[in-house]
Amino acid sequence: MILAVSGPVWGLLAVIYFVLLVVLGVTSLRKGHWIMFIIGIFIPLFWIIGAVMPPVERD
Repeated sequence: MILAVSGPVWGLLAVIYFVLLVVLGVTSLRKGHWIMFIIGIFIPLFWIIGAVMPPVERD
């Protein structure tokens, strides 16, 4: 079975994807994982990992 999705649905999915990437990227930065953020620009999976990891301990 082929799933047909209309244009507005793709647009909504693209907006949700973009918002999630921005939120996860900012979360990884706020937790101190700036290297994960930089790598995540090219491979967004790293933004998810950086957002889930515990914050960096700062002395």
